[in-house]
Amino acid sequence: MRHQKEGRKLGRTASHRKALLRNMDSSLLEYEKIETTDAKAKELRKVADKMITWGKRGDLHARRLSLRVISSTKIVQKLFNDIAPRFKERQGGYTRIVKVGRRKGDNAPLSIIELMTQDEKKPTPGGKKGAKGKSTKEKAKADTK
Repeated sequence: MRHQKEGRKLGRTASHRKALLRNMDSSLLEYEKIETTDAKAKELRKVADKMITWGKRGDLHARRLSLRVISSTKIVQKLFNDIAPRFKERQGGYTRIVKVGRRKGDNAPLSIIELMTQDEKKPTPGGKKGAKGKSTKEKAKADTK
């Protein structure tokens, strides 16, 4: 039984799954946007957010931990020098997943996972209101009068 076991198996063995997520994490940090299936994107988000948090720490131990996951020193340098400083003020939520449809061959749901940009803010709860603070129902009533 898998009671209270976290994470998706993705139809792979543990070593294959680990290698897959490492490769996808390297690609995401290198290109800052990749297209993959929904399930893989949701699992990748956990790994990528941890890597960026290590990059924000910036110390030698964090750099060595990230080199365990990413084998390319060029990508680790980009993480610590370019990507992590962008998220200095942000407390998590470094990636965005956008659903883009289904794959033609096997009808698998596809998503684009990308790094958030600097100027984007997290949405406020309750949605946005108009300039005067009226809801759409109140605006409709005002228009009919």
